[in-house]
Amino acid sequence: MDNVTVIIPVYNEEEAIGKVLEELTHVLRTDNGNGNEIIVVDDGSHDGSAEIVANRKGVRLLQHPNNRGYGAALKTGIRHARGDVIVIMDADGTYPSAEVPKLAGHIGDHDMVVGARVGNNVEIPILRRLAKFFLLKLASYLARTKIPDMNSGFRAFKKDVAMNYIHLLPSTFSFTTTITLALLCNDYSVKFHPIDYRERIGESKVNPIRDTANFVSLIVRTVMYFNPLRVFLPVSALLMCLGVCWVGYTAFASHNITDSGILVMLTSIIIGAIGLLADLIVKRNP
Repeated sequence: MDNVTVIIPVYNEEEAIGKVLEELTHVLRTDNGNGNEIIVVDDGSHDGSAEIVANRKGVRLLQHPNNRGYGAALKTGIRHARGDVIVIMDADGTYPSAEVPKLAGHIGDHDMVVGARVGNNVEIPILRRLAKFFLLKLASYLARTKIPDMNSGFRAFKKDVAMNYIHLLPSTFSFTTTITLALLCNDYSVKFHPIDYRERIGESKVNPIRDTANFVSLIVRTVMYFNPLRVFLPVSALLMCLGVCWVGYTAFASHNITDSGILVMLTSIIIGAIGLLADLIVKRNP
């Protein structure tokens, strides 16, 4: 496993980052001249995270003067990475560093390998499991492929592929969801590699209600950007069915066709036409 850059975004993770780096440096062997490197991007931490990283031999520390977001930290790391293969992982101790060579090893046959949290030992809170189930069903339908884990923060991908979409990738936690959908909707090869997921060290920064609502909006917007017909056509078809049923019911019950039924059918045609136009634009300007 050569020429791999592991990027770890950090924001107030002084309890875990030392242990994570200790495990990772042992696995990656950055001192063997194999071109591998570890980049830690401190995203404006106000605890001792940066000092712990700065004292760690064989680790590059990049710093944001203030907190810009998880995705922003990853994009900074990607732009500064020397490796052709990028591996991203969290600083909270949840992901097994021993899986890094396996993820990176699949790159070549695949454009991205996602560490899917479906192993035998997965510690995810119940509320997050429910939200994850709903989001995965929605994303799998819209992307037309089964997605076992959409927003895992442990994955490997080719740097040049990520750079193609870096202007679209958000600066928030939505980074991982967006890059997953972007590659799937554009027919890149994405492999889901099962991993275990440990209980995090320290306090989680994820808000289940707010972030779930944001993820739903993000999934729909991202798929509309790459494959708008998957969003527009179901809505158009549903409205057409409602309009036809309403017209049929009023014609049978009162022997009169109401304007509301016709209006719903016309709305369906307009939404379908907008979807077709959007699809033509996407196909013309991929």
